[in-house]
Amino acid sequence: MQEKMKKIGRDMALWMGLIMSFCLSLVGTLTSGHFTPVGWLISFAVSVVVSLIIGFLIPVGKITGDFTRKRNMQPGKIGTRCVESLLSDLIYTPVITLMMVVIAYGMAMMMSGGKAQIPFLPMFLSSLAICFVAGFVLIFLIQPVLLKMAMKKHGVAMPGGPAGGPRPDERGKEQ
Repeated sequence: MQEKMKKIGRDMALWMGLIMSFCLSLVGTLTSGHFTPVGWLISFAVSVVVSLIIGFLIPVGKITGDFTRKRNMQPGKIGTRCVESLLSDLIYTPVITLMMVVIAYGMAMMMSGGKAQIPFLPMFLSSLAICFVAGFVLIFLIQPVLLKMAMKKHGVAMPGGPAGGPRPDERGKEQ
């Protein structure tokens, strides 16, 4: 069972990384006011690499699961899903956004010959705010769908409702 859960975690990291990267790089480049297909592709590619590193190095599912279990939150409930989404968003979005802004800033400086009058911090903070909201909504909507698909793929039943995880009366029995 533990090997199946690792495979589910890898699938989740891969798909969440790809989807988050696609959407956040698109949101970031569109809201910058300087969208170019090449700029978006570069942002997307770097974002994919960063998000996959995060997803494979940081056990997001374990972190969110441990956090909600310690607070006796019920899997699948709206409040639990909000907390899980927020935690995932806090892990992924700041790093992905920072990388995208560094790339965009570097491209703007390069194109202007270093004469662009763009302050980095306001650029980063405004992008972070937009991407954080977009990331939260995205995670909230797609994480349960991806989890359900991954669990089905690996032949694991979905206890506790759409968000998965053990039911409150089953917590601690599988460990």
